[in-house]
Amino acid sequence: MKFGILKERKSPPDRRVVFSPEEIQRIQQQYPTVSFKVESSDIRVFIDTQYENLGIEVSNDISDCDLLIGVKEVPVANLIPNKSYFFFSHTIKKQPYNRGLLQAILEKNIDLYDHEAVVDTHNQRLIGFGKYAGYVGTYNAIRAFGIKFELFKLPKANTLKGKEELIAYLKRIVLPPLKFVVTGKGKVGMGVKEILNAIKVKEVPVDNYLSKKYAQAVFTQIDVLDYNKRKDGQVLDFQDFVQNPQDYISDFERFTKVSDIYITGHFHASEAPVILTREMLQSKDCKIKVVADISCDINGPIASTVRVSTIEEPLYGYLPSENKEVDIFHPAAIVVMAVDNLPCELPKDASEGFGEMFLEHVIPAFFNGDKESVLQRAKITESGKLTPRFSYLQDYVDEE
Repeated sequence: MKFGILKERKSPPDRRVVFSPEEIQRIQQQYPTVSFKVESSDIRVFIDTQYENLGIEVSNDISDCDLLIGVKEVPVANLIPNKSYFFFSHTIKKQPYNRGLLQAILEKNIDLYDHEAVVDTHNQRLIGFGKYAGYVGTYNAIRAFGIKFELFKLPKANTLKGKEELIAYLKRIVLPPLKFVVTGKGKVGMGVKEILNAIKVKEVPVDNYLSKKYAQAVFTQIDVLDYNKRKDGQVLDFQDFVQNPQDYISDFERFTKVSDIYITGHFHASEAPVILTREMLQSKDCKIKVVADISCDINGPIASTVRVSTIEEPLYGYLPSENKEVDIFHPAAIVVMAVDNLPCELPKDASEGFGEMFLEHVIPAFFNGDKESVLQRAKITESGKLTPRFSYLQDYVDEE
C-alpha cells in the first residue's frame, strides 16, 4: 500500500502535516509493506530534505499513491478522480462554504475519510488538534490581557518554537490575581488546563471560585451542567441535557460576575442554549475583560464573537452596549481572541502530536482488516455515494 502526503494548499498557508519524517520512518519499520511519497512543499514545517535524508521519496507528483493524506481541505481543482483521500473536509456539520467540495468529491468518485469522523464506538473523537488549540488559546488570552492593560508584553505565539517556549515566556510575567473560567473538558479544555497548571495558576472548585476572593490567579474548569440549568428548575443529568437541550437556559451569568478571563473549550450543539449572551455582557455586573473563544463559532454561543480573527491580527475589541467591534483600547471594550486555526501557530508540536494519534488509532486499521471499524466510521463517501453513516448529508449535497 502506498500513502501520499499532500502539500497543504489552503489560504492562509498551513504549515502542518500529518506525519513528521521520523513518524513515517516508524510506520515503515512497523509495517514493512507500506511505502510513502511526500508531495514537495515550500511551506511545510518539515522541509523536503528532512524527509529525503531519511530515505523518504519527495515528488511533485503523488498521483500513483493509493491513499492521499492531508490536514485541511483539498481545493476542488486539485482533487484527483477515483482516489482515496483522508483530510478534514469540514462538511459533516453541513458547512455551506464546503458544499461544493463534497459535491465534487462525489462527482469525481473519490472515497473520502475525514479526520473529524475518526471516533470510537461511543462517538468520542480519537484524533485532533484540539489540545494544541488549547495551548495557544490560553497563551493568547494572557497576552491579550497584558496588551489591553499595558501590564506586560508577550511575543506572538507563532514566533515561538513550541509549547515549552510558550510556557517559558508565561513564567516570566507576574499575573495579578485574575480569575479564569474555562468551559469544556475535552481535548481543548485539557490543553487549556495543561498550560494553566504549568504556570501555577491554581485550580479551585466551582463553589469556591464563585464565592471567594483570592490573592493569586485561579481558574475553574466547568462542564455543561455547571453553566446550563433546566427552565423548570429540576436538577437532572448530562444525558437529559443531551436529549432535551431545548429545556435548558444558560446559567453562565454567575461566572461573568466574578471572572476576568473566559477561555472557551466547549463543544456546542446547535440546539443547545447560547452560553454568553449579549445581555450578560451588557450587565453592569459583568467583570469579563478578555474572551478567548477557541471554539470560534460566528453567530454562535459566544455573543462577543462577531467575526473570526487571524494569526496576524488575533485581537479585536467588542463593545457590549452597541454589540459591535471597536478598538481594543476603547475603555468599555472586552478584548476578543477568535482565531479559528490556532494549532497552526505551533506547527511542529501539533504535527508531531497529531501523527502520534494517527499512528496509534488509524494506521493499524489498514492492516488488521479494520477490525474495530475505525475506517468504516470515518468514511464519508464511497464509489460516488455517501456512506450510510453520512446519508444525512444528502439534502446538503443536493442543494444548488
